[in-house]
Amino acid sequence: MIRALLAAALLAFAVPAMAQDSPPVAADAAAEAAEAVDTADAVDTAAPVYATQQVVLATAEGSIVLALEVERAPVTAANFLRYVDQKRFDGVSFYRALRFPDRDDLGLLQGGTQGDPKRVLPPVAHEPTTKTGLSHDDAAISMARAAPGSAQGDFFIILGGLTSLDADPEKDGDNEGYAVFGHVVAGMDVVRRILESPVSATEGEGSMRGQMLEKPVRILSARRLGD
Repeated sequence: MIRALLAAALLAFAVPAMAQDSPPVAADAAAEAAEAVDTADAVDTAAPVYATQQVVLATAEGSIVLALEVERAPVTAANFLRYVDQKRFDGVSFYRALRFPDRDDLGLLQGGTQGDPKRVLPPVAHEPTTKTGLSHDDAAISMARAAPGSAQGDFFIILGGLTSLDADPEKDGDNEGYAVFGHVVAGMDVVRRILESPVSATEGEGSMRGQMLEKPVRILSARRLGD
């Protein structure tokens, strides 16, 4: 199912707008334009700032720093933080790397508990992107799941933009997408390096076959920044 969703993302890249020549601008018009720019800057400056909590994933390939959206995706972020605070991510791995042919700027890196009964906590309610306002853009971190409301301790990081994984009420069937709950704010070079690691041609079930890392990359620890 995820393969079908991701295929649509490959068709959604924007075409750059063509440049157009502009006529000379009179002095008063130029002043108005400058004022408009100042007003736009003021609007941008006043854009809302949402609360986040930073978490450091120390991996065998280097550190990845996450900013979790504790205000916009409170249920999903709190779930992830429970795993962090209880040290349930210590010793798990990044184990799946989904890449696209001829697109080295697009992919998905998955890690987490893999259903380990000694690590997983009860599943949490689903927070769709239509509710949070977040999206599967570059560096987004989101929860893996089966049915909506089944997410536990597996997550994935986006390289590039895979907005086909967002909720879409106009789609048939399961259209609630996946729950984005933060972004990588440092360490995307580590994400890329792991994503480029060799995968097994035979490991993995169903749509994940051929996407499992030959040598999973260990997450040594996961801690709130400053702890």
